[in-house]
Amino acid sequence: MFAVIKTGGKQYRVSKDDVIAVEKLAGAPGDLVAIGDVLMLSEEGGEPTVGTPMVDKAAVFAEVLEQKRGEKIIVFKKQRRQNHRRKNGHRQELTVLRIEAISPTGEKPEFTAKAKVAKPKAAAPAADEDDGEAPVKAKAKAKSAPKAKAAAKPKAAPKAKAESKPKAAKSGGTAKAGAKKPAKSKE
Repeated sequence: MFAVIKTGGKQYRVSKDDVIAVEKLAGAPGDLVAIGDVLMLSEEGGEPTVGTPMVDKAAVFAEVLEQKRGEKIIVFKKQRRQNHRRKNGHRQELTVLRIEAISPTGEKPEFTAKAKVAKPKAAAPAADEDDGEAPVKAKAKAKSAPKAKAAAKPKAAPKAKAESKPKAAKSGGTAKAGAKKPAKSKE
């Protein structure tokens, strides 16, 4: 059996266990999504049922495998002889679906998630009660220890600068280095 569905302004021909990428749909990986916009249904070797515009009560059920972003598209606009150029990029949000069932009556199928859903890691067993510190704190201490060693490492002493000679005045270079101008009298 196959169906033609409409989602995200596009049409897709799908059958059971097909994997398709459609424009973003709400749902986390492992969720079951119902698509009610079925344009056509057909049994293998049978007459197709064509909707006007949709087939009544029909639905396609799909499992969300992942939410991702598509390839980057460069949008470049130019108006010749006007010194007008605009460059933009775009990445479409996509949802990857696996078709679980096609139902002409709209009945929801029995569903168990097949996708790998990231489960939260189990908490590590608590440390000795006498210690009073959780293993997380011990890891934090272990991470901060190399930084403390690096801070304790002596740094090379800065090189002493050689005493430089005073620069000549900018007035034509006739004044000697280090010579002071005579003070003006107030008379």
